[in-house]
Amino acid sequence: MTLSRTILITGATDGLGLALAERLAAEGANLILHGRNQAKLDRVADEFAGRSAFRPRTVTADLADLAQVRRMAAEIRTSVDRLDALVNNAGIGSGQPDGRTRRTSTDGHELRFAVNYLAGFLLTLELLPLLRASAPARVVHVASIGQHPLDFDNLMLERDYDGTRAYGQSKLAQIMSGFELAARLNTDEVTVNSLHPATYMPTKIVLAEVGHSIDTLDQGVTATHRLVTDPELAGTTGRFYNRTRDTRAHSQAYDSEARRRLWQASLKLTMAESPHRGVPRKPGPVK
Repeated sequence: MTLSRTILITGATDGLGLALAERLAAEGANLILHGRNQAKLDRVADEFAGRSAFRPRTVTADLADLAQVRRMAAEIRTSVDRLDALVNNAGIGSGQPDGRTRRTSTDGHELRFAVNYLAGFLLTLELLPLLRASAPARVVHVASIGQHPLDFDNLMLERDYDGTRAYGQSKLAQIMSGFELAARLNTDEVTVNSLHPATYMPTKIVLAEVGHSIDTLDQGVTATHRLVTDPELAGTTGRFYNRTRDTRAHSQAYDSEARRRLWQASLKLTMAESPHRGVPRKPGPVK
């Protein structure tokens, strides 16, 4: 990937997103940084500009509100003429600081499913024409090794709610929809991959809930950066990585019917229109 390419990172004001942005900026990438707080985004962008001649673009949206996701996507489409990579990194954890009880998004969806999964699903579809026009482009989902199978009769976890289950379901949904989207796209246009970047990095979410870290932030950045930039991964799609190792996700991710049901449910929940009509379908991931 050339250094001048344009990369959007969601959740870029702290943790993994910020650290990844810093590495990519040092390499000369044109960055679009997303966050919820414009003042915080401005401080980050000013710091970047102070270290180089380039000030990244910034976009704001609360990912718990799908209307804001749509607005952000529209802003990006009108402000840049290409998008070479989308990193869906923003999310909330299984407990603190976002709470352990069931909460809902602005649209009435279970909050972790909405923020961690539905927002990225919608954003990806809204930006897909721009990504295709910038081919070869990449979509990277920052998921997790902590996955929980989806119960399609209780997708919003109105029964038996548990924060860890909600988090694991949202992360498996990311991976499953990534596999499904990869199967619907031409590899030479857009590749879609997911990863578990590292275990318990010292991020705000981890420290608030767990109180300690295991892996370093740099380890997570290295693994994510690889999926965004490594030329050896050109044409690699529909995969899940544990750090840098090609790994098998939960078995439900390889169930084509489950992936189809999730895809249709996601279109309905986000009120999105699938952009893949008429595109020849390729086989799904085989592991």
